[in-house]
Amino acid sequence: MDSEELLEQLADIHLPMAVSYWPPAPGWWLLTLLLLVAGFLLTRRYLRHITQQRICQHALAELDRCYREFAGSQDADPDEYTLQYVNAFNSVIRRVALVHFPRSNVAGLGGSDWVDFIREKGDSSQLNEDLAAALSYGRFQAKVEVDVNAMNSLGQAWISSLYLGKNESIPIEG
Repeated sequence: MDSEELLEQLADIHLPMAVSYWPPAPGWWLLTLLLLVAGFLLTRRYLRHITQQRICQHALAELDRCYREFAGSQDADPDEYTLQYVNAFNSVIRRVALVHFPRSNVAGLGGSDWVDFIREKGDSSQLNEDLAAALSYGRFQAKVEVDVNAMNSLGQAWISSLYLGKNESIPIEG
C-alpha cells in the first residue's frame, strides 16, 4: 500500500457537538440560587420598611389629630384642653411603646420611670424638665403648664426614631 491508498482510507475530521446551554454548569445553578435568596431577602426587607413607614405615618397622624383638637379648642378653657392634650399625647406614646417593647416592660411604667423609658428608648433630645414633669405627673394635676408645641415635636421625633431610626423622618399626610 502506498501512501495515497492509506490517505484515502482516513475518514474526514468530525467536529464535536456544539456546547449546549441546557443544563447549565453547577456554578450557574449556584449563582442563580444566590441571586434568588438575595432577591427574597431584599424584597422582605423593603416590604418591612414600607410597613414600618405606614405604621409610623398612622402614629404620627394620631398625634397630629390630638394636636389639632387642642389647637381648635383653645377658645374654651385652655387649662382643661392642655391637660387633655397631655393625656392624649401620653396615650399615643404609650401605645407606640407597647407595639415596640414587651408589655411587661411598658404597661406598668409611670412617673419618672416612664420619662426615663422615653429618654432611653427613642430620640428624646427635645425632652426638657417641663415636658418631663408634664409627662410623668401631668395627668394627676388639675392644671398643667407645658409648651404643647414642644411636646408635639418631641412626640414626632420620638415616634419617628422608633420606627425609622434616629435620622429619618417622614412627612405627615393630613
